[in-house]
Amino acid sequence: MSELDIDFYESEDPIWNPALHTMPVPGIRRMVNLAATMDDVIHLSIGQPDFKPPDHVVQAAVEALQAGQTGYTMDAGLPELLEALADYYRNRYQRPLVPENIMVTTGATEAIYLALTATSAPGREFIVPEPAFMLYAPLIRMNGGVVKAIPTHAEQHHQLDPEAVIDAIDNNTCAIVLNSPSNPTGTLYPRETVEAIVQEAAYRGVYVISDEVYDHLVYDGREYPSVLSCCADLDHVMVVSSFSKTFSMAGMRIGWLMASQGAIKKLRRYHMFTTTVANTPCQWAGVAALSGDRGFVDNMLAEYQRRRDRLVELVERTPHLTGYRPEGAFYLFPSLPEGVNGGNVALKLLRETGVCTVAGDTFGESCSNAIRISYSTSLEQIEAAFERIIPWMAKQDF
Repeated sequence: MSELDIDFYESEDPIWNPALHTMPVPGIRRMVNLAATMDDVIHLSIGQPDFKPPDHVVQAAVEALQAGQTGYTMDAGLPELLEALADYYRNRYQRPLVPENIMVTTGATEAIYLALTATSAPGREFIVPEPAFMLYAPLIRMNGGVVKAIPTHAEQHHQLDPEAVIDAIDNNTCAIVLNSPSNPTGTLYPRETVEAIVQEAAYRGVYVISDEVYDHLVYDGREYPSVLSCCADLDHVMVVSSFSKTFSMAGMRIGWLMASQGAIKKLRRYHMFTTTVANTPCQWAGVAALSGDRGFVDNMLAEYQRRRDRLVELVERTPHLTGYRPEGAFYLFPSLPEGVNGGNVALKLLRETGVCTVAGDTFGESCSNAIRISYSTSLEQIEAAFERIIPWMAKQDF
């Protein structure tokens, strides 16, 4: 942790809102900052695609800039993009969506921020499977909400038991947060799991907030069971996605949130007081992404699946790591022996081998004996990393 981080997080200066103390310094940032001070580092830590966006997507952004499309859009988003998204999801899930069901945001991050902070309040409980993307819990807690974690385990491929979620619902439950395929596990929930949770939540008047940013990174020919295809109506669901992973547009910051028209009206007002509108030229790039050739996505998916398969083999050969076969995204979250601190292992691994991973406790209190490995890097880099990891792990006395 840098001095600047310590000054901010340990400062008692009364100017800062105490809610900021619910936000830890992200474990990913700590590892990447340390790695930046070292030579010859191999990153298995970065959670963004290593592909260039498709040419037609880049060209659409350039043409929008050249045409002077640099002003504000409507607060809900560029009408052409809203229509394109509604058409896309109508065709994909046979659900009668209209543009009024959608709001374009500054990446999926803003959509998650709006959904969680608009619903969180003192005493309200949010059921969150762990390990979980590091954004959810702090956003819930900063407004006084309570996180009720449902742990999952590598031995069960980090699959979620829907009965455990349903049993956790009580009178204080406000929402259930789902993320499938998951960051950090790559786990894809089967349709039966999603349907059981969504249907019970609707019956109990509980929202399901579903982070679906990896919905196209699904392997082995599996069909993606979106919450949109598992719910009777949109009255108790909010679905988040973006172009970041599917079209390698992470830095272009275009995401969206889908919900009932009433929920979108409320969230549009909130959106106006956060980022106001998303990046205009990149919204035009999003229109091109949805209407253009899909070969890029197919080729990227095939390459990730190839990397996934090899990574699973390498983890199986690594002493002290318990792996599994992730079905989506580009992460594997192997566990270490019980009682071993993954943060210490990740730090020592980086310092002694130059391989950067992410500590498991970044993703929840129940995940301390694990590390996250990202395969959004070349197969050559993955092979080189494990040439260092395997002999190093063999020397450890856990």
